[in-house]
Amino acid sequence: MGPKDSGIGVADGEIIAGRILLGIKALRDHLGCSLHEALDAYTRRYEQLRRERPADFSSSHEDYWKNFYA
Repeated sequence: MGPKDSGIGVADGEIIAGRILLGIKALRDHLGCSLHEALDAYTRRYEQLRRERPADFSSSHEDYWKNFYA
């Protein structure tokens, strides 16, 4: 993660709950970055949480991203 990722945990609840847009917004507001950078940060954190806390996710990876188009 880069220097702007220091507060990444602020979106963990949104990420685990599958509230993608709210998580991206939280990251964008917290990090003061572009939408693209916030999406990248969200994706990195999602992947990390998926590895470290798989039991916290109620849907598969495919279902998680099913209706999200970037």
